[in-house]
Amino acid sequence: MIDLSQIPHLPGVYFFLDPRDRILYIGKAKDLRNRVRSYFSDRQPSLKTRILVKKIDKIDFILTDNELEALILENNLIKKNQPRYNIDLKDSKTYAYILLTDEPFPRLISVRDKTRTGRYFGPFPSASDRNRILHAVRDIFKLRTCRKFRKKPCLRFQIDLCRAPCARGISAEEYRDNVEAARRVLKGQVTGTIRDLKSRMEEYSLREQYETALSLREQIQALEGLREKQKIERHRQTDEDIIHYLVEGEKVYLMRFNIDRGVLINKEEYSFDRQEGFFAEFLGQYYSSRSVPRELVLPGRPEPALLDYLKSKNPRCKVIVPRRGEKKKLLELVHKNLEHLVFPKRENLRSLQEALHLPGLPRHIECFDISHLAGRHTTASMVCFTNGIPDKSEYRRFRIRSHDQIDDVASMAEVVRRRYRRQLREQNPLPDLVIIDGGRGQLNAALKVLRSLEQRIPIIALAKQHEEIHLPDAPRPLRLDPGHPGLNLIRGIRDESHRFALKYNRLLREKDLIP
Repeated sequence: MIDLSQIPHLPGVYFFLDPRDRILYIGKAKDLRNRVRSYFSDRQPSLKTRILVKKIDKIDFILTDNELEALILENNLIKKNQPRYNIDLKDSKTYAYILLTDEPFPRLISVRDKTRTGRYFGPFPSASDRNRILHAVRDIFKLRTCRKFRKKPCLRFQIDLCRAPCARGISAEEYRDNVEAARRVLKGQVTGTIRDLKSRMEEYSLREQYETALSLREQIQALEGLREKQKIERHRQTDEDIIHYLVEGEKVYLMRFNIDRGVLINKEEYSFDRQEGFFAEFLGQYYSSRSVPRELVLPGRPEPALLDYLKSKNPRCKVIVPRRGEKKKLLELVHKNLEHLVFPKRENLRSLQEALHLPGLPRHIECFDISHLAGRHTTASMVCFTNGIPDKSEYRRFRIRSHDQIDDVASMAEVVRRRYRRQLREQNPLPDLVIIDGGRGQLNAALKVLRSLEQRIPIIALAKQHEEIHLPDAPRPLRLDPGHPGLNLIRGIRDESHRFALKYNRLLREKDLIP
């Protein structure tokens, strides 16, 4: 069962993935949790949607600051990934831009591609907003619209909407000043212009020229839309990595947003133990096997040696530690996504601690699962979760050695013994909670092994049928409410261990088929 409690009530883009982590569907929402929850409603009229829901194995998301950013990001990601169930946007045209042409007397025009030379602004998901902005800026600064110079001024000159550079009604220098002012407005520097428009609108209202005042109000609303900075899509001919981290206890959680030519195309999450100089070590290891981007946006400036290393891999790389402006907001957006990745899990851990009466918060959880096909290729998996988040560097997989028949109880005893005998020998930390995928038999076998090793690690078993939790020495299994945060957490961990074990089992079967 998919846990929806980790999805926040915030705008963003969500991803439905199948068991092989392939993207099935990408969508956007003003409220992510409500939108995703609607797919799992009993009243789902669309056959296509019912089929989609049956194939969903997990859900991921990227937070944005508003629905507009989510809409633009959704369009970019659909075009990049082309998910099977996204038919509406996948083949659609790209949102239109406003182009300031590269001509002696530049024009402002609407375009859908970026093949021409000049300065692009946008994209604009709403055609009406784009047209209002385009016409407003043209009219305010009296820019020409004709493709070719006419021999005499046109009607726009007569109604004072163009200065007629074709008839030398304005000098080239004055026209360039107007173009520069228009460019600043399209960049979002519109406060002064809006102030002037509001003053004019009030004057027309006092004169009872309401139609003109209404037109000015529409222009103001369109220009105010430009101030809604679109941080997700930024049209520069460069690529950027934006990296931020969050420290929780002895663990570091790090996220990387990759922006390629202005489009956010990927996010990556990492977690590792906290130690001195962890951020510099991460950057060094990460970029040792990857290309260094043109711009690297970080929360702090790396040490000189690391800067030299990055420069040696890409001499054009620019490391930026923003204090204000658009890049600062992008960095804050990465941190915002990190917070929603880490902190909701902590509440689930507290709920689990209370439900199981554990002595402390189960920050370090390990879960075991057995997988086989009719007794052949019996394998086991051990997945590790730290602070409720997968720690894939600690995942382990096992081939069963002690027997070659169907015996999940004996297999579980073997892998638990091998895991914790080695952990004790190497003096590695032991978990705060062990989860066994199975019932009372598997639990008793694992518990017997731990006692033989003189370890009193809290341990439970989660049975698939009825999602019952078996506890040591408890006469009856514990049943939590289906929506209980603690149950959602251990169910997700169990499902991950099952996926990991099945993947290894499938790999061994495929090797057997190769002659």
